Amino acid sequence: MSPSPWHLHLHPDVIAVVGLLAAGYVYAVRRWGRLFHPAAGDPPATVRQRVLFGLGLLSFWLALGWPVHDLGEDYLYAAHMVQHLILGFVTPPLLLLGTPEWLGRLLVGRGTVGATYRTLARPLIAAAIFNATLALIHWPAVVDLMVTSAPAHAALHWVFLVGALLMWSVLYSPLPEVRGRLAAPARMLFLFVQTILPTVPASFLTFGERTLYRFYETTPRLWGLSPRDDMQLAGLIMKLGGGLLLWSVIAVMFFRWASSEEPGPAASELRASGSDAPAGPSPGWS
Repeated sequence: MSPSPWHLHLHPDVIAVVGLLAAGYVYAVRRWGRLFHPAAGDPPATVRQRVLFGLGLLSFWLALGWPVHDLGEDYLYAAHMVQHLILGFVTPPLLLLGTPEWLGRLLVGRGTVGATYRTLARPLIAAAIFNATLALIHWPAVVDLMVTSAPAHAALHWVFLVGALLMWSVLYSPLPEVRGRLAAPARMLFLFVQTILPTVPASFLTFGERTLYRFYETTPRLWGLSPRDDMQLAGLIMKLGGGLLLWSVIAVMFFRWASSEEPGPAASELRASGSDAPAGPSPGWS
C-alpha cells in the first residue's frame, strides 16, 4: 500500500504499454501507411484519427496510472469504479475511432485472428461477452482477488478491455463490414441494451444494506467516507457515469440519423404542394 494516495507512483508498466502503443501507431502510420494505405493522395491517418487514438491512450493511462489506480487499489472502491468506467466506455471507442481501416485490416488479418474478430464482434455475441466481463469484474470474490493480487488485477482489466473493444466494435470498428451490420435505429437499441445490466450491481451498491467487498471495509478512510458511503458513491458512478456516457452517444446517433432522414428542399416543396412524386424523371436518374 502506498504511504499516501498522493505519493507519486509512476507505474512504469503502464507507461511502457502506453509508450509502446504510441510508438507502434506512429511507426505504422509513417512507414506501413505508404505500403498498405490504398487511397493515393490521402493521409494514412487523418488528424482526427490521430487525436482520437492519442486521447484513447491518455484515457488508458489515466485509468491505470497514478493517482486513480492507487486510490482504487488501496483506498476507495469508488476510484476502482472510475477505472472500470474509463476502460469500458471511454478508451475502447477512442482507440477504435483512431484506427484507420487499412491499419485495422493489417492488425486482424485475413486468417484465424480476423475471422475470430469478425465473429466475436457480431452484435449479440459482443454484447454477451461485454456484459459477462462487466458482471465478472464486479463479483465480490473477483474484486477481492483483484485488489490482493496484482497479476490477477492486470489480467482481469485486460479481459474487460477486450470485451469492451468487441462491444464498441459493433459501432466503431475500423472495418466497414463489422460496423455496418446494424442500421441507425438498431445501433441505438444496441447501446440502450448496454445500459441495462450495469443497473443491477449499481443498485446493490447504492441501496444494499451492507458493503459487498470485504477488502474495502479494512482500507484507510479518505475524506470522511465510510465503507458504506464508498459503496454508494461507486454505485452512483457506475449508474450515472456509465449511463450518461452511453445516452450521450445515443443522443448524437439519434440527431445524426434524424438529420439524414430529413427530406431535401425539393421533396419538401413537393409535399407542400400535395404531390408525392415528381412529374417526370429528374436529370441524372438512370
